[in-house]
Amino acid sequence: MRSVRARAAIGATLVVAVALVAAGLAVLLVLRDNLIGQADLQAEVAAREVAGQLALDTRYEDLDLDDAEDHPVQVTDEEGRVVFVSKGLQAVSGTRSPGVSPVPSASVGATASPDDDDDDDDDDGDDGGRPARGEVSSDDPDLSDGTATVDGKHADYRFAAVEATTSAGITLTVHAGAPLAPEQEAVDTVRGAMLTGLPVLLAVVAGVTWLVTRRALRPVEGIRRQMAAITASEDLARRVPEPDSRDEIAALARTTNETLTVLEASVERQRRFVADASHELRSPIASLRTQLEVAEAHPELLDLPGAVADTVRLQALAADLLLLARLDAGEKPGAARLEVGALVREEVPQRAGDRIPVTVEVAEDAAYEVNGSRGQLARVVGNLLDNAQRHAEGFVAVSVAADGRGVRVEVRDDGAGVPEDERERIFERFVRLDEARSRDDGGAGLGLAIARDVAARHGGTLTVHRAPEGGAAFRLWLPRAE
Repeated sequence: MRSVRARAAIGATLVVAVALVAAGLAVLLVLRDNLIGQADLQAEVAAREVAGQLALDTRYEDLDLDDAEDHPVQVTDEEGRVVFVSKGLQAVSGTRSPGVSPVPSASVGATASPDDDDDDDDDDGDDGGRPARGEVSSDDPDLSDGTATVDGKHADYRFAAVEATTSAGITLTVHAGAPLAPEQEAVDTVRGAMLTGLPVLLAVVAGVTWLVTRRALRPVEGIRRQMAAITASEDLARRVPEPDSRDEIAALARTTNETLTVLEASVERQRRFVADASHELRSPIASLRTQLEVAEAHPELLDLPGAVADTVRLQALAADLLLLARLDAGEKPGAARLEVGALVREEVPQRAGDRIPVTVEVAEDAAYEVNGSRGQLARVVGNLLDNAQRHAEGFVAVSVAADGRGVRVEVRDDGAGVPEDERERIFERFVRLDEARSRDDGGAGLGLAIARDVAARHGGTLTVHRAPEGGAAFRLWLPRAE
């Protein structure tokens, strides 16, 4: 029951079984109603034939009952007494009277006397209100279920009761029956066929569902085995097999491979990050330790400025690594509303030690509001200015302007610029171009990576272009606050 194939097969079989049982019951009910309707019609026809003969004053012994074995007849008078039964009728139920022994009664055709006939002739057809001929009731017959024993054979019947009035004004009720044996036989035959075929059909449905589900889920088993092998080997370069079909399982395999690709890239980036961080931390720590050991042995040789510089570099590198760790962990920026122009005007004057003065190009009366973290966005502007100071020859500028539905912050310099084939690579972590690799002039290669990650967290972008002054132009775009 824990198998998908088993649950699918059982579920499909149950659904089909319920549908077939409901359809079978409906077919049996419709068939039974139709057959009973035919029996009712046969009983009514037989009753009206006999009633028509009685309305014509036919004597009981002269009634034409050729099919009395199939359509037993019982006739009762107004008081419910049995006055006639068909030949061979030994017992009956379901009619107005269960009797099968007629009471003594004159034949219908002998109810009028010769004197009455003479009087009728003398009165020129005036019969004292008595009808000249009998009639059969045109009302719908009364139908009922019953049984009858004819020549020792007991069976179920449908009886139709039709009233007939003779010319003498006597009202008789004719009960004629139609056998239900054909109906019962037909219903039993259909029911037997259904009961025989239902298990076979359900077995076929279960088997077909099992095979189809097994075939459909076969790629899933292949994906599972491959994922288990990847987990055991920890080789994220492997991929699960993708079936040629265009169904949901193929989409699952493609999505799984895409997830493995992203996971592989993430793990690889994490490994490089750890390796590069270890390398970057090893140099200042080793330098600082060497200086401290020399100072311990020869205090007069202590390079205090160098030790302070190495400590500051360690502090900055540790801060960058912690920020990257928070960004990788999915830290969300704040939702505070801030004005970018004011942020730039406040941050630039606080920068001490810039070798090139920074030109600020921000309109005083313009408002460039965005949603985000002031500290992280100030860090982005600072990193871009640090990079410009490192490469500029004599000019560094920062500008803020509207750009479509967002705000553009641009930092320009007049340095050598960034080669076009390196404009994406410089945003990778621990990447430094050749001229920026010295410990004194270059950083750890994290400033631009942090800037792009922060921009992405704020729903923006960070790209590099060629500045009109010939150097690099870093453009930070952020969506405006709603």
